[in-house]
Amino acid sequence: MEEHLVCNSTGERITNDTGRAIFPCPKCGKSQIVRSSKARELAIPYTCPGCGFIGPN
Repeated sequence: MEEHLVCNSTGERITNDTGRAIFPCPKCGKSQIVRSSKARELAIPYTCPGCGFIGPN
């Protein structure tokens, strides 16, 4: 079964979003942050599900 990516900022499914970004949390490095191209363009904040870090800063 295919994994469906969900944006941490908007909660939208972004599996086919070519402008998405996926990276480890800048603070804890343990949780995966998934950002849609829309969230990145509009600088919509995200929250790390592991440590509560809020970005972008």
